Amino acid sequence: MSCDLCAEAGGKLLWQDGQCRVVLVNEPGYPGFCRVIWKAHVREMTDLDESERSHLMWIVFAVEAVLRDLLKPHKINLASLGNVTPHLHWHVIPRFENDPHFPQPVWGQPQRAIRPGASHGMGVPLAATLAARLG
Repeated sequence: MSCDLCAEAGGKLLWQDGQCRVVLVNEPGYPGFCRVIWKAHVREMTDLDESERSHLMWIVFAVEAVLRDLLKPHKINLASLGNVTPHLHWHVIPRFENDPHFPQPVWGQPQRAIRPGASHGMGVPLAATLAARLG
């Protein structure tokens, strides 16, 4: 079985170190939608040792903080599902009261139409701010 997150970046690369990468996901209607992806192919958080889990979550929380600072969303959703792609990754999703699904989950029933162009040009400021925060 091939793994999409082993074969591809999974989005526009914003930052990486030896263990993780942060990508901006091209998800219309969801500016700032990021994934934090563990580089090695593992399925679950408990496949990592304690220091690896801490490192991964430190990055997830840093991405959340950067998105909150830059975008001022109403809420941030964090999710680690992996049912479709069984490779450890976290979704960090800024939510706005006028996004297509709010207040429902982003994978739920749409509540309104997608506003085109909402995430255009977001990669550069996100990448710079992540680099400053994470080193």
